Amino acid sequence: MKKITVFKGDGIGPEITDIVMEIMTAAGAELEYEVFRVGNQEYLDHGALIPEPAFASFEATKVLLKSPITTPIGKGFRSLNVTLREKYDLYANIRPAKSNHAVVTPFQNVDIVVFRENTEDLYVGIEEQVDENTIVAKKIITRKASERIIRDAFEYAKTHGRKKVTCVHKANILKMTDGLFLGIFNEMKAEYPEIKADDKIVDNVCMQLVMNPQQFDVMVMPNLYGDIVSDLTSGLIGGLGLLPSSNLGSDYAMFEAVHGSAPDIAGKGIANPTALLWSACMMLEYLGQEDVAAKIRKAVDEVLAEAQDITPDLHGTGTTESYKNAIIKHL
Repeated sequence: MKKITVFKGDGIGPEITDIVMEIMTAAGAELEYEVFRVGNQEYLDHGALIPEPAFASFEATKVLLKSPITTPIGKGFRSLNVTLREKYDLYANIRPAKSNHAVVTPFQNVDIVVFRENTEDLYVGIEEQVDENTIVAKKIITRKASERIIRDAFEYAKTHGRKKVTCVHKANILKMTDGLFLGIFNEMKAEYPEIKADDKIVDNVCMQLVMNPQQFDVMVMPNLYGDIVSDLTSGLIGGLGLLPSSNLGSDYAMFEAVHGSAPDIAGKGIANPTALLWSACMMLEYLGQEDVAAKIRKAVDEVLAEAQDITPDLHGTGTTESYKNAIIKHL
């Protein structure tokens, strides 16, 4: 029995987290949960959105299932996602976007995995005011961070039978920072002759993704482009409600839905838990419980295909509860 840490978050976070844990239990997941409500007003009033016992739990279990947490605007709080990624060196953000035939979009047969470097680039948040009218932000790209995310992308392609890895960059303009990232990609691709490797400028990638997304397989890129491009790939498959993610480091792993906390629909019983549920499946696979993950994925696919109990964002008339019940029925 593996003990994991769970952050319930705020907004729709608590309700979708409860649903996901209930489904995992029904599917036979061998898990124990240390659950924390983070991001709520109680902790905000004390100047911290995540209480110290929650950090301590993650440091003990080393595996975190995290639901959305709202970062207050204009209150001096840094993004909690960025904080967690840097604090625990969760350098690899992996976001798979795969079409589901039950979810109708203009794009079919999309199967793209974005590898996003998670710890540097403009997300280091170093900004300097030069004068009252000028602000400078620093973009940091290092060999160490670039090498490990690029290698992870190639290793993933190798072990998962993928055919191609595409490096996304803006080295035509950012010749030193993105030039370093691209140069390392070109060095490393020689170690994987069985995998096709190419590179594309980020603006061209965005255009190509909506013209012919099937040309892409595994994609690797610096932090900012990864954030933008993975949101775009979610749109190809039906939206952020269907996009899971993992954040992996050498010692710790965090699994989370990419979407926000959606406070406008919190408590209305219509939140879609699919992205968090599929993130939980990635966690189960990481923990060696592939059979449980496969059972859940199959049940979700069947419920989506029936289209009777799915939530309004998927053009259904069901509720979060009816969706959960239908999934458990199919397990």
